[in-house]
Amino acid sequence: MTSSILVIVLVCLAAGAGAGLGTGFAGLSAAAVITPMITTFLGVDPYTAVGIALASDVLASAVSAWTYWRNKNIDIRNGVIMMACVLIMTVCGSWLASLLPSSSMGTFSVFMTMLLGIKFIVKPVMTTREAMEKADPKKRAIQSAVCGCGIGLICGFVGAGGGMMMLLILTSVLHYELKTAVGTSVFIMSFTALTGAISHFAMASAAPDPFVLILCVVFTLVFARIGSRFANKADAALLNRLTGIILVIIGVVVIGVNLLG
Repeated sequence: MTSSILVIVLVCLAAGAGAGLGTGFAGLSAAAVITPMITTFLGVDPYTAVGIALASDVLASAVSAWTYWRNKNIDIRNGVIMMACVLIMTVCGSWLASLLPSSSMGTFSVFMTMLLGIKFIVKPVMTTREAMEKADPKKRAIQSAVCGCGIGLICGFVGAGGGMMMLLILTSVLHYELKTAVGTSVFIMSFTALTGAISHFAMASAAPDPFVLILCVVFTLVFARIGSRFANKADAALLNRLTGIILVIIGVVVIGVNLLG
């Protein structure tokens, strides 16, 4: 019994550390790490695992968003527009996911996470705040709404990919500088994760294990706080490299876990 509890703690610690650092540094959804980890090593039902991961995302993203906001690295105005679209489509995606067998919820976003990580290492985002603020506000608002719909659908359907896609859209399409992109991403994710978690738990056939849920939430929160504090103090070049490295490592680990599963 003691060894069983120790295994649960260690698995949740590893999952929470990876998810928390991914959230704090890159605004990555915790589900990208937690879902395959607890599904493979703890035997948690994939649909329930997504709900646990999204629940872990709520406080982790909120505390990260608070840290970025204190450092003035969040675009609240356009973030709210994108968030509204993401929230609506997250519920739709979660409902669609509940109609499909658990085995159909794959990890298609893992490869995109790795590619995005490599992109930050090879071609870092060096957009300045001054250049970012020159964009046409109306065009950016429309882009935020359209992109938010697509991101929300994916986030609700698989519980992963939302944060990664937001980071990609904010840096590549809306041309945000990296810290503002991550800050805006975690701001949105704190609300989408809450919506997704509630939807998943309401539609799940069984309640999640409270011990696993609490451990994942606490560990993810702690490491998200560490990651976000460090990220806000790092310069742009270093932050790009660290973000890229973390994304690649997470991608490799998740692929390895899936192969073991």
